[in-house]
Amino acid sequence: MSVSSEVPPQLASGSRQFLRASQTAAEQSVYGRDFWCAYVANTAMMVAVSLLYRYADFVTFLGGDEWNVGLVVGTGMVGSLFMRSFQGFGIDHFGARRIWLWSMVLFSASLAGHLAVQNVNGPVLFVLRICYTISLAGAFGASITSVSRSLPLPRMAEVVGSLGTSGFIAMALGPQLGDFLCGHENITRSDLDTMFLVAAGLGIVSLLCAELATRSESKPKRRRKPPVVWLLRRYHPGGVLVLAVVMGIGFVIPTTFLPTFTKELNIEHTGTFFLVYAATAFLARVSTRRFPQLVGVRPMILIGLAALVLSLVTYMGVSSEWELAFPGVFAGIAHALLFPAVTAQGSTSFPSRYRGLGTTLMLSMLDIGTLTGAPLVGRMVEASKSFGLPPYKVTFSVLAAGVTLVGIVYGISTRRSSK
Repeated sequence: MSVSSEVPPQLASGSRQFLRASQTAAEQSVYGRDFWCAYVANTAMMVAVSLLYRYADFVTFLGGDEWNVGLVVGTGMVGSLFMRSFQGFGIDHFGARRIWLWSMVLFSASLAGHLAVQNVNGPVLFVLRICYTISLAGAFGASITSVSRSLPLPRMAEVVGSLGTSGFIAMALGPQLGDFLCGHENITRSDLDTMFLVAAGLGIVSLLCAELATRSESKPKRRRKPPVVWLLRRYHPGGVLVLAVVMGIGFVIPTTFLPTFTKELNIEHTGTFFLVYAATAFLARVSTRRFPQLVGVRPMILIGLAALVLSLVTYMGVSSEWELAFPGVFAGIAHALLFPAVTAQGSTSFPSRYRGLGTTLMLSMLDIGTLTGAPLVGRMVEASKSFGLPPYKVTFSVLAAGVTLVGIVYGISTRRSSK
């Protein structure tokens, strides 16, 4: 006789009601006021970040080319990696609140500082870009840790994914604002200065919301901290680190090189791409919110990698603004699935008391992807031009082949563990 058959119907019904009530209470505890304040903070910050997808226009206005764009963006990631090296310890020692708030102060200050830049080769541009990436790294790591600390792998992937939908909403708004400010043939310095001032103002809005989101945060317990190297050796997540690097390389196309790609095709506006990208990513993220709990994280990663390859392939068929929708759809799906799945899989290999370090490690590998990917893409584009080859088609083909290879290796290496 089964255990369930021995339980009176009234008790069984009461148990089910109790479980449903417990699940509802858990849901409310995760998605409470603090979460929604963090959501608005992230939205404001990401509108500023997506507005700066026009950063390539700023570099080219100062006399630079694709190589300069890649060099500035890639060098800037040194700041992000510097922040990551401190942040894992900083969040767990000082708390997510302090790191988050000071990061947003630096975010607005670094953007406003771009008004003083006059030379693409001078040190000021590189220093400001480094400060910008330091602030962005601090805010991302602190916000993710703040809303997801102590959650198991499936729930963390869900909550990180839910917080990430704020970025997709912002991605639909920021590029439209960027097109309004800079989406015309003759961009002036006044247009670019306005772009940076608006982005800095959005950073201040994000700062105020982050302050509200973290008011109830308790101070971290003071305990002996093992050496970071020892923690990394004991808890490191293995091959999933490579996936984070691949994400960084794959995502550098829309966030950095889309303006120069569309200029090559005589397309002035990029808003169509990001509107489709954001809408698709939002719908994909919401519809797959329970996916980690139902089927696991591995299928999310494999589907996300396939979508990333398709986005790179479909770029090659673009000849008009509306056709940007095709790579936008697949890029949105890739972003929606890969970021929460890869981040959660890597972060949860660490115990909850070191979750800040785990999250920071995964975001660091994403930064390394951007650090290497931006100059790599810029150099491939310029080298293809020098050999008389179609620059972006060659670049997209090489990247698609690389992501495909990584996906095959990941699928084979994790097949046994998934059974």
